[in-house]
Amino acid sequence: MENERGNIIQEVMLMDADLRRYAASLTPIREDQEDLIQNTYLKVMLYSNQYREETNLKAWVFTIMRNTFLNEYRRNQRNLVVSETHVPQGYENFRYNPADSADIQYFVKDINGRITAKDPDQRKPFEMFVDGYKYQEIADEMGLSIGTVKSRIFFIRKKLMEELRDYVTPTFPRTA
Repeated sequence: MENERGNIIQEVMLMDADLRRYAASLTPIREDQEDLIQNTYLKVMLYSNQYREETNLKAWVFTIMRNTFLNEYRRNQRNLVVSETHVPQGYENFRYNPADSADIQYFVKDINGRITAKDPDQRKPFEMFVDGYKYQEIADEMGLSIGTVKSRIFFIRKKLMEELRDYVTPTFPRTA
């Protein structure tokens, strides 16, 4: 088993030039390319026991790289900071109303309080999912099956949607 794992890792190391080209096609930033390649190697080593002989190794490794890139991209999108000097197209007429600030703070505090009030076993998978983790990453981190993770996230979302139905505005009506 360990010998097979070593063979997989050696074969992947031979793909280095292909991986570098693929990383360059995903991101133009050199440091991000290097990080992506290193993360791909790490995941190949960690998950080499999940590789199946009948699977195309190159496709398997490229899928790992693509998914790693997409996960990181999604995490970064959630943390975007909008420049105060650049107004995105379509928002030129947007006016900040300071009176809205208190309402928003109240709503955020209320919503966070409702999430925090949930059972920690139910809440943790939900919070990790909101933070951008994939189901499998959550399952691995918590030592649960992926089905249990999906179920917990589904049920806490359902409970929260029911509890927070008063937050639906006429602009965004509930569909269900």
